[in-house]
Amino acid sequence: MADAVGSTQSDGQRQFICGVIEGFYGRPWTTEQRKDLFRKLKSMELHGSSPSYMYAPKDDYKHRAFWRELYTVEEADHLSSLIAAAKEAGITFYYALSPGLDMTYSSPKEIATLKRKLDQVSQFGCEAYALLFDDIESELSKGDKEVFQTFANAQVSVTNEIYTHLGGPKFLFCPTQYCASRAVPNVQESEYLNTLGSKLNNEIDILWTGDKVISKTISIQSIQEISEVLRRPPCIWDNLHANDYDQKRVFLGPYTGRSPELIPHLRGVMTNPNCEFYANFIAIHSLAFWSRCRMDSKMNSSLSADIKLETENEDELPAEFLSKNVYHPRVALKNAITEWLPEFFMEKEAWGPITKPQPQMVMPIIPIIPSINTCMSLTTTTTTSTNTRTVPEVNTTQLQALAEVCTVTSSLTPISNPVMNSLVSPTKVVTNEEIINPIPTTAACNIELPKKIPISIVPVPIMEAKSVEASVKLGLDTEVFEPTEGEPKSELKEEKDEEQRKLLEAVAAVEEDLVDKLEPVASLNVDTMLDDNSLSPLSAGVNEPMECSSSIASQLSPKEEAPKLVADDVLMESVNDVHSMHVESGTSSPLSNAEMREESDAPSIQTNEHDSTLITSESRITAEDLSLLCDLFYLPFEHGSRGLKLLSEFHWLKGNANVILQDRSAVGGDADKSTKPEVSEWLLRSEHFDELCASVLQLLIKIANCQNKEICHELYSYVWDISGALSLLNCYIKWLALGQFPQNMSSYTEGSYTWFSKGWKEAFMSGDQEPWVFRGGLIADLQRLMPVDSGNDLFVYKLPEKPTTNYYLLRPYCSADEENVSEVCTRTYLQWQRELDGGGYIPFPLPDSVANIVADGMVGAFVTLSPELCIVAYDDNNCLVGYACAALDVNIFRRNQELCWHTEMRDKYPKELSLQESETGKGLAQLVARFVEQFHRSSGSEAVEQCPVEVSGSFPAVLSAGTFREAEERDSGISKRLLTVLLAALRANGCFGVHVCIPEREVGQVNFYTRIGFVDVYREEATKCIYMGRRF
Repeated sequence: MADAVGSTQSDGQRQFICGVIEGFYGRPWTTEQRKDLFRKLKSMELHGSSPSYMYAPKDDYKHRAFWRELYTVEEADHLSSLIAAAKEAGITFYYALSPGLDMTYSSPKEIATLKRKLDQVSQFGCEAYALLFDDIESELSKGDKEVFQTFANAQVSVTNEIYTHLGGPKFLFCPTQYCASRAVPNVQESEYLNTLGSKLNNEIDILWTGDKVISKTISIQSIQEISEVLRRPPCIWDNLHANDYDQKRVFLGPYTGRSPELIPHLRGVMTNPNCEFYANFIAIHSLAFWSRCRMDSKMNSSLSADIKLETENEDELPAEFLSKNVYHPRVALKNAITEWLPEFFMEKEAWGPITKPQPQMVMPIIPIIPSINTCMSLTTTTTTSTNTRTVPEVNTTQLQALAEVCTVTSSLTPISNPVMNSLVSPTKVVTNEEIINPIPTTAACNIELPKKIPISIVPVPIMEAKSVEASVKLGLDTEVFEPTEGEPKSELKEEKDEEQRKLLEAVAAVEEDLVDKLEPVASLNVDTMLDDNSLSPLSAGVNEPMECSSSIASQLSPKEEAPKLVADDVLMESVNDVHSMHVESGTSSPLSNAEMREESDAPSIQTNEHDSTLITSESRITAEDLSLLCDLFYLPFEHGSRGLKLLSEFHWLKGNANVILQDRSAVGGDADKSTKPEVSEWLLRSEHFDELCASVLQLLIKIANCQNKEICHELYSYVWDISGALSLLNCYIKWLALGQFPQNMSSYTEGSYTWFSKGWKEAFMSGDQEPWVFRGGLIADLQRLMPVDSGNDLFVYKLPEKPTTNYYLLRPYCSADEENVSEVCTRTYLQWQRELDGGGYIPFPLPDSVANIVADGMVGAFVTLSPELCIVAYDDNNCLVGYACAALDVNIFRRNQELCWHTEMRDKYPKELSLQESETGKGLAQLVARFVEQFHRSSGSEAVEQCPVEVSGSFPAVLSAGTFREAEERDSGISKRLLTVLLAALRANGCFGVHVCIPEREVGQVNFYTRIGFVDVYREEATKCIYMGRRF
């Protein structure tokens, strides 16, 4: 192949390049992390005798932004030590520069500057180089246009001159058109690429990312096409595991989508992986395994999605069916996990708060379109079609907006990261705030979105849904690389074909066995389905100071290194400040569905037992835990099996909750006592969902407790985020189990833009779009299942500063919680009172005679008249820390409150009740007087005060919420999560707006509700009250 495209004869003798590119945006790795990488690359036996590493961190000080500046003595020492460490490990160290942002190609001075910089690096012992011209404008300056005909000619001239000047070393070149989607107009007709092929020195290897910037698959045909144009086989710069474009995603799945049969057609493969160094073991290990193979099993594409969903991580292919020359992604993943596990038990320390390494903004953020349908749906533009059913197209500006369900900022203005330097400390990345970074921290100018993506919001009939999915599976099943027509088969090729035939037969046998192991299909009658899509086969199944990724040299113990690191502690500005969430679990609710409705003390005993198990269980992380971790954060175009299970099970439970509603009256309101198979199935699957959520919480606790704190710091926030998302879904399922919703709930909660919308998962998994189109990964897909519109702010949380095993449990309120809710309400209200001007300190508890007067006035009517619309949060010590409760119709609630609740309160707190200021203090006396007046305000013949129509028209529900200050300090998102579940419950009942009524003087309450997204909607001058509301 190489000879056919004009490569030199030496191509066949040159070693296959295989290794790692540190080429991402964001915080670079540290010197010690890179040395650790060299040791790993040596031990993993990558293809060829000289595995490779390229130093090309986009945001490192003197690689790109200040590429002209020479290294200082201190920086030179660190870079020299890196090059020496690479040589010692047998690693080829490629030093890369990215001068294309502002270089004048025709300037002799610029050329001399570039030579001087690379000459300096050569003195450090470097023997391999790279020039990168990616992610830059493709227009020549006025001066360059007078010298060079084209942009390609300018780059070729500079590169050839540098290559000759350095004496013809190993050399890599990254073009501006580095993938097929950026070739203008296409690969074969690109003047730029053809110029590179004809004029760039043939000994210089050219980097290529495939069909896309991030390619799902790379085919032999596509490589043959680019090889013909470049007149040499390309070296793949593989972005499959890169995550610098999304702070919610880290990729822990195996290397896949590239057959080992590509190897003879390539110059090499180098992976540009996750920003988090310790998250890359699987990516690199599976690449090493791949590089040693010469064919793959194809099983990853031949198994249908539902089979994968039910059997992932069970029995792998029998060893006798897979020789060492056959690559299977799942086998590669299993092997990598086994070798990764010991790293979690290496004692390493990390200091400073957790921060995200990705740039603060990598592409422009478009706010979500508010208040359209449900689940943050988007408007669509319908296109004509020859079919009877039209397929709408979603503008990608809107698609991107939808995907920003958990983004840090909505600013459209690019901002600059602090200048970062990874070459002045062995274990730190240092920032210099005094130097202005001329480069905005965004790849937005180079990230292109298709103008429109076809996607339907039309419900799909059951049979049609099956046919759609079947066609998807068929497309995967037939993806087999065929030899070029007319190509003669050698004896070796026939032998390989025979080996492949036997392998595929073995795979088919295993598939049949896997099918037999599948769980029975849901037995619910079609008529009970609320959502046709549920039968789809896929559904079956900064500015805080920080210390950057403080690695410790593996040869030193943490105790030996600690004094040095503390002395050398350099703080940098975080690139992310609010993109996070505290653990709060939807793990098994402390109460069963039946117990939630019983007025007994038994539930508290069960709660203690359950939580004790969570806290005291074995905290050592296992291979099964890592398998779950990889499933949750799999690959850019694919969720892992248990990630899909979480999505599909929630969707099924929500879509079939009507079976609970239909059965309640038949069994006296308790579905748990039902004997109907469909009810039993629903309850059983809800328990399994609960268990799966609990396993994610256990994973979080184990990561927080692992000895290797460097790994903990890098992975904790991701698992914490997804655990928090699951707490919402799990609590909502527990609320559905109460059966407190109308028959037509689906008309209020059916999301038109979720994982189960027709076309969504197909578009996600196809690879036709770059993965940054689908922002947030599995975390966002889970959050989008919550039936809440305009809820972006509810999914934005402040990152925890350090890993913790503390967590919160969300569940529906039960009568046993009344006393605890009263305590939270009272203590919270007293804290709010201290924020008033001149507000004095009122001790807790209050005197016995008025101990519950605050709770009786603020929350008592809610938990008495509408307890089904109350959600509570418990901490890991089983202490209730927060609540949120509501009533559907404020005017009905006020009437019932007056007739039922206030009548009782007037007896409990007579009008004559008063406290002596001399005995209790002025503040308490005034507080009691206000609540007594509230209870007696409408007594007698006065009509019940109606809510202003300006409020009740758009915000008919009324709400009360409170959270302990200490809990909010530990997790600023706890109140938002309580509110999210409650809003979803209100929406299930056909309500889309809620309000609170607060006296103007209650500044503490106003601040609290403002923090959770309420805004002023009406001010009542007569009563001096503020009405605050939000739509959902």
